[in-house]
Amino acid sequence: QVQLVESGGGLVQAGGSLRLSCAASGRTLNNYGMGWFRQAPGKEREFVAVRRWSGGYTQYSDSVKGRFTISRDNAKNTVYLQMNSLKPEDTAVYYCAAAEFPTSRIGEYRYWGQGTQVTVSS
Repeated sequence: QVQLVESGGGLVQAGGSLRLSCAASGRTLNNYGMGWFRQAPGKEREFVAVRRWSGGYTQYSDSVKGRFTISRDNAKNTVYLQMNSLKPEDTAVYYCAAAEFPTSRIGEYRYWGQGTQVTVSS
């Protein structure tokens, strides 16, 4: 079992930055894929970014590439999503998730956090 708890969401103006955190517990995650997804009102949940917990692999959606960065603090067992140059279209509930390997395919993710709201005002 893996437990994931997100934090760090909030309200920010367009062009601003936020950092989301995802604290993981429950088992060793070495080769797991730690992903971030988001879901805007009336839309399907979509892939944002993923990294292999142990490093060596990252992937971003085209819509966030160059603006968002996924990273990890091993000592804190925490994955981060640094979001810069935020746009109103980034407004969504952001979810942290864990899969047995790094992938953008949402169906592969077995463990999910509760989500954190990010709102970007224009």
